[in-house]
Amino acid sequence: MSDAEAPLTRPGTPLCHALLPCAGTGSRAGTDIPKQYQPIAGQPMVMHTLDALRSVVRLDRCLVVIAPDDVFWSSQPVGITLARCGGATRAESVFNGLQALRDHGAHEHDWVLVHDAARCLVTPAQVDALIDACWSDAVGGLLALPLPDTLKAETSGRVAATVDRSDKWLAQTPQMFRLGALHAALALTAGRGFAGVTDEASAMEMAGHAPRLVRGSAQNFKVTYPEDFALAEAVLRSRP
Repeated sequence: MSDAEAPLTRPGTPLCHALLPCAGTGSRAGTDIPKQYQPIAGQPMVMHTLDALRSVVRLDRCLVVIAPDDVFWSSQPVGITLARCGGATRAESVFNGLQALRDHGAHEHDWVLVHDAARCLVTPAQVDALIDACWSDAVGGLLALPLPDTLKAETSGRVAATVDRSDKWLAQTPQMFRLGALHAALALTAGRGFAGVTDEASAMEMAGHAPRLVRGSAQNFKVTYPEDFALAEAVLRSRP
């Protein structure tokens, strides 16, 4: 066992859990089935995502949050836990998934890494880098990428202004926070339908925290539009 793994095996120290919200329909993807189940490079997209997460030794558990009526999972893959508590929004699914982790014995001080099922190109090395950067952080953080393109503000379909991009980052996942802190942050907005919560970091920000930005990779993009599937497949097939 390596020194990096050892702290997670000692009694009383936090564990790291992965939480994968997988209850969405992916309407922008133009697929006949939820996009996370669309085949890419020989298997459903979500399976590539899970392969990467299950390769991270320091992740104690991988919880997949699915819709109550999801029929995709005829059997539970080795190394994951299914929770049929998916909600109407991503935030609700994550909120419910955090409670499911509690029900499975996770503690408030444990770390939870929430990851998009449709970010199937994430690598174990990127997940490990996030854990390394956030393990001793008071808040936690997220993978992100400095904005590479010129950013425009729009009014009625026309450019209204060019926005300074020097301090702008594109948020990615995983996003890593303490279970108790993230649950409390989401609870603050649950009564109004999680309004304004676009990712876990935004919920933490609304609760007064400043998450750490950890540089990710341009390849860790979220498959969203029809043309993204071919690009994701090309990247997957180019890897050893």
